[in-house]
Amino acid sequence: MSPVSIAIENDIAVITIDNPPINATSHAVRKGIWDAIELIDRDDAIRAAILSCAGRTFIAGADVTEFGKPPLDPILPDLIIRMEQATKPIIATIHGTALGGGLEVALGCHYRVASETAKLGLPEVNLGLIPGAGGTVRLPRLIPVAEAITMITSGKPITASKAHDIGLIDKIAQDDLLSTAKTLAVQIKDAPCPVALMNRAPVKAPDDTAWDGIIGGVTKKARGQDAPIVAVNTIRGSITSNAKTALATERENFVRLRDSDQSKALRHIFFAERSVAKLPELKEVDPHPIRIVGVIGGGIMGAGIATAALLAGYAVVMIERDDAACDRGLETIKHHLSGSLKRGLLNQEKYDRLLGDFMGSTDYAALSDADLVIEAVFEDMSVKHDVFGQLSRHCKPTAVLASNTSYLDINAIADMCTHPGRVIGLHFFSPAHIMKLLEVVRTAKADAKSLATAFAFAKRLGKIAVPTGVCDGFIGNRIMSAYRKHCEYMLEDGALPHDIDRAMVTFGFPMGLFAMQDMAGLEISWATRKRLAPTRDPKERYVALGDYLCEMGRLGKKNGLGWYRYDANGKAETDPVVDELVISESLKKGITRRIFTDAEIIKTILRAMQTEGDKILSEGIATSPDAIDVVMINGYGFPRHKGSPMFMRKTG
Repeated sequence: MSPVSIAIENDIAVITIDNPPINATSHAVRKGIWDAIELIDRDDAIRAAILSCAGRTFIAGADVTEFGKPPLDPILPDLIIRMEQATKPIIATIHGTALGGGLEVALGCHYRVASETAKLGLPEVNLGLIPGAGGTVRLPRLIPVAEAITMITSGKPITASKAHDIGLIDKIAQDDLLSTAKTLAVQIKDAPCPVALMNRAPVKAPDDTAWDGIIGGVTKKARGQDAPIVAVNTIRGSITSNAKTALATERENFVRLRDSDQSKALRHIFFAERSVAKLPELKEVDPHPIRIVGVIGGGIMGAGIATAALLAGYAVVMIERDDAACDRGLETIKHHLSGSLKRGLLNQEKYDRLLGDFMGSTDYAALSDADLVIEAVFEDMSVKHDVFGQLSRHCKPTAVLASNTSYLDINAIADMCTHPGRVIGLHFFSPAHIMKLLEVVRTAKADAKSLATAFAFAKRLGKIAVPTGVCDGFIGNRIMSAYRKHCEYMLEDGALPHDIDRAMVTFGFPMGLFAMQDMAGLEISWATRKRLAPTRDPKERYVALGDYLCEMGRLGKKNGLGWYRYDANGKAETDPVVDELVISESLKKGITRRIFTDAEIIKTILRAMQTEGDKILSEGIATSPDAIDVVMINGYGFPRHKGSPMFMRKTG
């Protein structure tokens, strides 16, 4: 049965795509649309057509399972040309998302109508690609070229409101989308079809001087990724040549990128992020319903978690030690939500409603109706035990209890609780309301329903959830500790902090290890090192440079001094004091310093990550190499277009 059907209502044809879950442009869909247009063009009784999609979304992209396989006619570029050549006007009705090939199909239609909540975008750069079915040619002939460049090189979808403002869509449906399209069809059915986008002039094309700045800006933001740079140059070429030549160039660039190592890496991560949380043992397990979320602690992490829960539509109860701490937690939440309000992600009504869903208290009894409680207090086991003792007494037996600890043994915490099967770990990354990664820690006695609840909660928050077993640092912090050691060894052996950070940024990290430590606060890892000191192997090589900095009161960016010195604007500068400290430590240990190349630095870091990853896999802490890759990319800034450490070794 074809996923494309056609119904005739008076003199209007409605073409419906029903290819769940995302109505991808598979071969059957492409052929179905082609056949429908052929039928419509032959039938003189039909005056206009509407292209709609069943289910929750318009066409949300290409069928990525067809990548690498021989193409089957009609290929998408040819289908869109055929749509443009239709003798009857076609109206695209967009709900959900129109992404990638889906938006290119909509561009092949003569008119576009969208629901108020629709999102439209060309996200191909996120897979190391550029649009391959005319997006770089048609979009800058419909909307201003600068807007087309932003959409294509960033890969970020835009709202229906923004799309309407820039001319990407013709109408926003205030009520029923199909009814709005039918009304429009009646209005335009007797008019000639608009000029195809292929035959239009670019909209507000930049001059040559402006192009130099545009390409420079895109190159800087790309941080080593090829696709955005190819995209902007393809757009430039498309608006200075005829459309037929531009389409051929776009397709050539698309195919070249599709076969590149970067695209393979990005597609690897795309699939890994969508599969890593799918545990077979939870397939038939229903999660506990969650209405109220408790958060213990109103500091930076606790307030971030509370904000994320509020934004996801949960009521939140925050517990703090006194009223002043509660007030500080609330102020931090207000600050986070105000940021969303200023960026237009919230309106004032929703902002007020979210704050109305928050309650602060110093009494654990306020958690009696909470369905999930997340502890985010100081990293001290005795403090954690006290908190979970209170939760055991005051929370209902079905409430899932979670710790946000970064390093401590959650099994030991669970063992102190009544009903240890409901105790899990939810390791958020700061800032918790922004960072996408969430490590879901499976304790030894955790029951399936509690785990299923954790993954459902993560999904509702819009997080990428990665399952992990219990160990010191779980997946991410354990690997970071391993490669941090080797970076510290390189400091003693001849590198300086800015050498290592430069190599990492050049490789594609957003910042280097030592700059990242300064941003997080040096006292955090210092506390961990002091905790582990009694059990450290005396034969193990230990680098005390970080300890020395903390003892000198250099805690990082927060007080202007860490591995770097920070000016009044927070800009990092190399500090001779630190360089001298590093060099003197080498001399004290009798180490002859040498020069490290960027390639040596990155090779050392990768090898440390991969070696520790192998240990994590052998111990069953991570469920797969993909889990490690997803953690390193989404929590630690590993460049996505490299595919992450385990993938890089697999592909050589």
